[in-house]
Amino acid sequence: MTRLLPLFALCVLFFTACEEDEPITAYNVPETYTFSRNGASTVSFPGQTERILMSEELVGAFLDPQNSEAQLDDMFRNEGPNGEDVSPYADPALNASTKSVRGKVAASRDYFFADATTSAAVRADFDGWIEAQVNEVFPRWEALAAAGVPGQVADGSRARYVNAQGLEYNQAFAKSLIGGLMLDQTLNNYLSPAVLDEADNRQTNDAGTPADGAVYTTMEHKWDEAYGYVFGAAADPADPLATLGDDDSFLNEYLDRVNDDPDYAGIAAEVYEAFRTGRAAIVAGDYATRDAQADRIKERLSRVPAVRAIFYLMRGADAIETGSSPTAAFHALSEAYGFVYALQFTHDPATGAPYLDREEALQIQARLLGDGAHGLWDLTPATIRAQAATIADSFTLTLAQAAE
Repeated sequence: MTRLLPLFALCVLFFTACEEDEPITAYNVPETYTFSRNGASTVSFPGQTERILMSEELVGAFLDPQNSEAQLDDMFRNEGPNGEDVSPYADPALNASTKSVRGKVAASRDYFFADATTSAAVRADFDGWIEAQVNEVFPRWEALAAAGVPGQVADGSRARYVNAQGLEYNQAFAKSLIGGLMLDQTLNNYLSPAVLDEADNRQTNDAGTPADGAVYTTMEHKWDEAYGYVFGAAADPADPLATLGDDDSFLNEYLDRVNDDPDYAGIAAEVYEAFRTGRAAIVAGDYATRDAQADRIKERLSRVPAVRAIFYLMRGADAIETGSSPTAAFHALSEAYGFVYALQFTHDPATGAPYLDREEALQIQARLLGDGAHGLWDLTPATIRAQAATIADSFTLTLAQAAE
């Protein structure tokens, strides 16, 4: 069915839709993500761009041992412990923003609106990685790590900074954020019919009635906000594929990495096309096409953390098997650890649920640290490859394709 969606979207360009109850006038899908009304652009996603930039500064701050836990917490929350104003960023524009990274982690309508307990648990995981980086790793920044002892591992060209189990907290945090913020908000919130069709959104969209003080309808804006978490930091957000992978260190970068794999070549163009087609469908009031394109995006973007988790797991297994330095193995496995965490935020359009749920993702993480008393120091290639196979089966991927 998903292979038929691009053809269906193309048909919309030239023909009247075949729904008997509500015929849709033919409409064009623009070649770039450019939409306007009365001569003014209706595309807007500044909050998404700001959170991506805040996340970049925060992840970078994990590698400065002069930072305190309070400073990292302030960057994550963009407020002090008592809700007071703070200025934690190097970028003055971010300090002036009211947006928060933490406030949007595990905050989607589909997954967490009725599950505050799990949302709190997810945010506590991120808080815990910040605390542990400062209290475990920073004090031993210049010391060598060993099994059961945090510090740095190096191969003569680069140092990595790990906890007592060999895990890089900065990688766990960054890759998990791709799931907990970018994927969750895109797939499970802004592309959710519960958000797009909330209240009178369909009626105001059909009438072309802008939201208060804006030039866009509420439904248009919600769709744009989903787009912003993928392409919102691009040099040219309307035409982002030329710089894909260079625009941010999160979903944008790893969509590009997956796209570079010959087995998944074209996935970025498919996502971009689906966003443009769905947005054009919203303007035309064609909600069946909108939802079909949303499902297409959910399926494609859900592959990104799965493919990269498998890629890094297999790379880590190979590094251990060939006797490489711990630097290469631990770095790959730390990235994999974060991508595994991100899997709980994926969205299978066929079920409306993640391809791997939270319990399953946490079980895989536990197995990666559970071969012995010292986590990654004791991990065997067999255990790693078994976890990669579990992920591949859940997403109907092959190990050989994802590992390239």
